[in-house]
Amino acid sequence: MDIYSWVKAFHVMSIIAWMAGLFYLPRLFVYHAAAEPGSDKAETFKIMERRLMSAIMRPAMGASWIFGLWVAYLGGAFTQGWFHAKLLLVVLMSAFHEYLGSCLKKFAADRNDKSERFYRMINEIPTILMAGIVILVIVRPF
Repeated sequence: MDIYSWVKAFHVMSIIAWMAGLFYLPRLFVYHAAAEPGSDKAETFKIMERRLMSAIMRPAMGASWIFGLWVAYLGGAFTQGWFHAKLLLVVLMSAFHEYLGSCLKKFAADRNDKSERFYRMINEIPTILMAGIVILVIVRPF
């Protein structure tokens, strides 16, 4: 049995789940920002956002980190420049995740102060980070 392949497979699966949440939560915020605070629609968004974060995004981010560091260790990546750059982008992705968590708390308290347009714009951040991460892992430019 090849443990490296198994760890890598679980890393990829956890990344897919995490990225799905990072793409979907800001999109929910777009629609939530347009809803009247306290309305049935707004309350439904609160439930959807909370469940997405707690049931999918947080566990997937944790698993991505655990399996990612494990696969990096098994593959000897810690001394390679591409990995250091990738790690920086993953830290930025994690910071974005935490920022979304702070937005979620504001929505939950009916204190959102950002527009639909703002959430549409930040919805592109995970795509940009993901593109950089994939290029670094596949191309390994340095």
